[in-house]
Amino acid sequence: MTIDKGISAAGAGAAGPPASGGDAGGGPPDGTGARGAPSPIEYRLDPASGVPTYLQLVQQVEHALRLGYLTPGDQLPKVRDVVAALAINPNTVLKAYKELETKGLAAGRPGQGTFVQATLTQVALPELTGLRRSLLGWLASAEETGLDEDGIVALFTSALRDFYDRRGGADRHGADRHGADRHARGEARADSEGAA
Repeated sequence: MTIDKGISAAGAGAAGPPASGGDAGGGPPDGTGARGAPSPIEYRLDPASGVPTYLQLVQQVEHALRLGYLTPGDQLPKVRDVVAALAINPNTVLKAYKELETKGLAAGRPGQGTFVQATLTQVALPELTGLRRSLLGWLASAEETGLDEDGIVALFTSALRDFYDRRGGADRHGADRHGADRHARGEARADSEGAA
């Protein structure tokens, strides 16, 4: 699963051409948001992940919020654009957006679309940029040593688990010591509330 910053509607890599017909989110027919700009993100699916499609969309929005790609007031991709780009059922997108509304992260505006209502950003963008640059350097080194993507994920997940184990066995959200593993695999964290 990846998250991409949106590219202008005219640029390559945009979420795809808007489909004709209505959209549950409404909005102008040119695929732009209420402020005249395309959504800042586009979705990608990983059919091999085992994670339900709607949860992949929810997780990608949450990740974009944490990384500062999305901020309150930004419009999420329109349902019809997601359906056209990913060839999925509109109800799947609506379920994801409903989940985001339930979490208080987004809100639907009749006739306009779904908009970010809250943020999960924990660190300012300049600090994130520096951390990302360092991580990209680490990834390049890991690849040079011969690790493939699965090996890199395994090493990172192991290091993340060890990091939180040394800090007392729980991450800051209260997940058990294996919560980082489930999160890295994209699984739901049913036990994240109240676990020691």
